[in-house]
Amino acid sequence: MSPCSLLPPLFFLLSELSGLPTTPLRSELFGSPISPNPPSDNLPISHLPPYSSSQFPLPIYMSQPAHVQTNYCCSKAVNMYHHFCDFFNLYASLHVNSSHPSTFSTDIHILIWESFTYQSTFEDVWEVFTSHPVWDLKTFRGETVCFRNLVLPLLPRMIFGLYYNTPIIWGCEKSGLFHAFSKHILHRLKIPHHSRGNNKIYVTLLSRDTAYRKILNEDELIQGLKENPDYVVQRVVYNRNMDFKTQLKYTHNSDIFIGIHGAGLTHLLFLPDWAVIFELYNCEDESCYLDLARLRGVKYITWQNHTKLVQQDEGHHPDGGAHAKFTNYSFDVEEFLRLVQVAAKHVKNHKAFKDFHNTTHDEL
Repeated sequence: MSPCSLLPPLFFLLSELSGLPTTPLRSELFGSPISPNPPSDNLPISHLPPYSSSQFPLPIYMSQPAHVQTNYCCSKAVNMYHHFCDFFNLYASLHVNSSHPSTFSTDIHILIWESFTYQSTFEDVWEVFTSHPVWDLKTFRGETVCFRNLVLPLLPRMIFGLYYNTPIIWGCEKSGLFHAFSKHILHRLKIPHHSRGNNKIYVTLLSRDTAYRKILNEDELIQGLKENPDYVVQRVVYNRNMDFKTQLKYTHNSDIFIGIHGAGLTHLLFLPDWAVIFELYNCEDESCYLDLARLRGVKYITWQNHTKLVQQDEGHHPDGGAHAKFTNYSFDVEEFLRLVQVAAKHVKNHKAFKDFHNTTHDEL
């Protein structure tokens, strides 16, 4: 029995929650699961909370499973690291509720608990979980809704929660749940892993188009990489001008993924198992992507010799004071290439990398 089926039907007067004027519901937008009268298999009317028709409109009964997402996903929808707290915990919630026959079905609904319209570069990811349009509180404004099967997913940033506040024991790595999450997203979004006709290392450098944490001598670093015949080098900018599925195609086909500290490094979740994430500089936030890489099970390296990097200035936090994340950096080219070589050695010696190339050569 599904845990949520043990709950009584839940009623919400969504016009009060959304603070918006009421409008008639166009029920044809939502399909058969919505009914102005309770279906025969619903709980008897006597078991439902009493209401007065003079105070509330006739309820809409939702028998199809629905998941409620808190407004955290909307407020942080532009930041991949924060937004994927939502997606990961929604995925984990499916496992928690796995006794339900529709656990991994996309014939469910997602209701974002906000009254403003959701927009994000990462909105493609909802396709992993639902084949229906994502709802918000405006969808049912002015209506009383009874959800027969409602799931309240794990909170994305709860204390000792998964992903954001996970207390990781030192030496613990390669979480099966994180690995499964990665594969689930890639499978559902149909992200291909391209076969290759060579044994070269594919190196991707993530370039930032923001005001801070730019690599001031980025062209020099790229040129140094391109001089190595063992590397295939590409520079990418992940922003709203590149849809998320395309971003994933670049990431998933990289062996070494390089970038300075920032949310774009969350792409490490979707690297192949043999890959290395090279956080060029952690900007004094040492654990963030180190821990995420450990959970995902990919190799992590970062800059160690601070005498071989130059910080543009002390950095100026918007709220005042010096801050390492609010400035730009340049890096010693020779030391950079040495660290990439360390990463390349790891990739070449990884059994999964060798198996991938052996399979590719057999296919060719």
